[in-house]
Amino acid sequence: MKYKSKIAILLCTYNGSAYIRRQLDSIIRQSHNNWVLYVSDDGSTDETISIINEYKERLGNERVILFQGPRKGFAWNFLSLVDKVPEDFDYYAFSDQDDEWLDRKLEIAAEKLDIDAVLPELYCGRTKLVDEKNIDLGYSPHFKKNPCFRNALVQSIAGGNTMIFNRATRKIIIKTPVDKDIVSHDWWIYILVSGCGGRVIYDAEPTILYRQHQSNIIGANKSLVARLSRLLGVLDGRYRTWIQMNLEVLSIMDIELTDENKKILDRFVRARQSGLIQRIWLFSKIRLFRQTLFGSLAFLCAIMLNKV
Repeated sequence: MKYKSKIAILLCTYNGSAYIRRQLDSIIRQSHNNWVLYVSDDGSTDETISIINEYKERLGNERVILFQGPRKGFAWNFLSLVDKVPEDFDYYAFSDQDDEWLDRKLEIAAEKLDIDAVLPELYCGRTKLVDEKNIDLGYSPHFKKNPCFRNALVQSIAGGNTMIFNRATRKIIIKTPVDKDIVSHDWWIYILVSGCGGRVIYDAEPTILYRQHQSNIIGANKSLVARLSRLLGVLDGRYRTWIQMNLEVLSIMDIELTDENKKILDRFVRARQSGLIQRIWLFSKIRLFRQTLFGSLAFLCAIMLNKV
């Protein structure tokens, strides 16, 4: 009989009572049923805790474990939970409170990941978009360029709600300094795994229903409004600030980047501090890229305006 990998599901919550039952039920329906659910609640004032305790009573204290979150925002709620969960799981799967998983989500990811891998591995992918009533809204963008450090430094390609990773990835995540601000946990993990020479598996076939509503944290990035919002983020300096935050934490991380990625990072740092001519020359050498034509054009503008 084939070994069924043991998976820790990391669910972070904050006032999620409106949709959390649907997500919990979708977890219970998983074809890969060798899992333990860890929940970190960041100070909910609605019925979220009561609902979690209801499922905890139903499934047992060993199957559902609840923690108090750090109350430092959604990124650190997830990152702190990674550190709290035991290291003896084969894989770790992030979960948002208002999505729904398709029945084979865990099974598909486990099949694509290598249980014997020594290097970090990260599974992520597209999502199917739905509204509050589960009406189909299409799909998140399909990124076709290979995921790598040259892309990760300037773009996040997948939501944390799609991410499943191995023990080696967990070991580098928990080295993140707790006193530093992180833009988003998903972008950060993509940077770490690719930077250390790990394998990033991007699945074009969605395995979750990603709910779009007014109160969810970050919506899909496919619409024209979303694209214009990202362009505005470049022009007003937010994009440069986000990259600076990532680079500052990366510079003090006790992790082993590959030799090639160390050179890429060093040139990237120098390019951001250079005048226009040298900046253009350095960026042409390191060949950073974004996944779409629109993103590439916006990135080129950002380089010219020193907004990277």
